[in-house]
Amino acid sequence: SQRVAEKCGFVNFTDYDNNGTPSKAFRLSLSSLVIRKVEDDKRDFIDLLLIGDESEDMIMRYLDRGSLYVSSIDNKDVAVIVTVENDNGSVEIKNLAVDAAFRRRGIGRRMLEYVENLYPDKKIILGTGETPSTLRFYQACGYRYSHRIPNFFTDNYPNPIVEEDVTLRDMVYLYKDFNKNDTEEHS
Repeated sequence: SQRVAEKCGFVNFTDYDNNGTPSKAFRLSLSSLVIRKVEDDKRDFIDLLLIGDESEDMIMRYLDRGSLYVSSIDNKDVAVIVTVENDNGSVEIKNLAVDAAFRRRGIGRRMLEYVENLYPDKKIILGTGETPSTLRFYQACGYRYSHRIPNFFTDNYPNPIVEEDVTLRDMVYLYKDFNKNDTEEHS
């Protein structure tokens, strides 16, 4: 199984003892991860976009005016991120989604870092639901609470959205600002 894992692009990152049996832990090497900007045919990525935003109508509100970046591993599209530059100078992440088969491998974090590097002097904001794992992920990436929009999901989505047994109601906004104190903390 070690050879199969290695042929599939996984690399050994640690050895450990599994109840007296020497074992190895593998993870997917992200060296083959390629991120590209998509200018045309953005709607071709609707399946991935719907992972991050369950409403095609909502996606269409920002997709054409936004910048779409797609990451691929071995020519398979595995993640998307959409950004919109706001009039106040901030950049808003409208959608970040990773294919379920490729989660927990650092791809979402890589996508955020890619966008942060594109806009090094901008405040980056994003809105999300109150899903515990999602909030933990963004906080681990250095994002902080900004504000919330009450009843955003219940007012704007036709069906209830339930994630991790939480029915999403409010949109929680988080931010990362590289202009001020965040530069020292996150450089």
